[in-house]
Amino acid sequence: MMSPPRSVDLSIVTSLFRSARYIDEFHARCTAAAVALTNSYEIILVNDGSLDDSLRVALAVQARDPHVRVIDLSRNFGHHKALMTGLAHARGELVFLIDSDLEEDPAWLPLFHDAKQASGADVIYGVQEARKGGWFERTTGEIFFRLFNRMLTHPIPINVVTARLMTRRYVDALVSHRDREVFLAGLWMMTGFDQRPIGVRKESHAPTTYSPLRRLSMLVNALTSFSNRPLIYIFQLGLIVMLLSMAAGVFLMYKRLTGAVGVPGWASIMVSIWFLGGLMIFCIGVIGIYLAKVFTETKDRPYTIVRAEYSSDVDGRP
Repeated sequence: MMSPPRSVDLSIVTSLFRSARYIDEFHARCTAAAVALTNSYEIILVNDGSLDDSLRVALAVQARDPHVRVIDLSRNFGHHKALMTGLAHARGELVFLIDSDLEEDPAWLPLFHDAKQASGADVIYGVQEARKGGWFERTTGEIFFRLFNRMLTHPIPINVVTARLMTRRYVDALVSHRDREVFLAGLWMMTGFDQRPIGVRKESHAPTTYSPLRRLSMLVNALTSFSNRPLIYIFQLGLIVMLLSMAAGVFLMYKRLTGAVGVPGWASIMVSIWFLGGLMIFCIGVIGIYLAKVFTETKDRPYTIVRAEYSSDVDGRP
């Protein structure tokens, strides 16, 4: 019989996708930050089906450092799902979640830890003091957060980053969510507990990979995964259109009886048809997205599949 996994004081969790050039420095920075707090720690690297040498480099790091665990997913499942998989495998009493591209600095860990000790909070999460990128990235990011928050009962902080230090009980509650369409920022806030922000400043090593189309796709996925308000807005929109059409009908009937209206205009008829047709298609499309979500969730498929896990015990044995 296999013995239960041994717990550690601290787990550092990240995902890898086209991250080969960052892994060695990321590991060095994480190690320096971890040993400043404890000698009982692990660094979990989740390879999210990366097409570069990320897995090879990660395994080389794991071979020389028994604190490193590598989880290799069977294909690319997406950033958020990979991070959730890493959290599900973490054994630490404290768990530090962070991206591996070094835009978020592992050296933040002691600062987050000090803030947690001072506040007693379950979560210390980073918020950008000034959003990185050009005006387009900053503007679209601001719009995304504001639109998303208007649809939620539990708004997410504007300019929140991935980096956060979490207690064991919070992580256990977080990974208990079984959503197949994972949007981490929404799950973070829905999980509750005492969460406190801390200001951070991200670096910018490369242009954002989030194109306008991908941002729009994320917005639609996030809204339909965490809010039923679009369905309520559809009902309200339909009610408004119905009332306006009734008012317009009464007005046109009055004009007709008073002889002020002759032959109905072709343009007004065509505009009405196109407007109402487009409105109906839009509403049916939103409802269809929700039905697709229900279809996906009822299949109860795992949101990731682990191909292999590479780790050593505390004595360095594989």
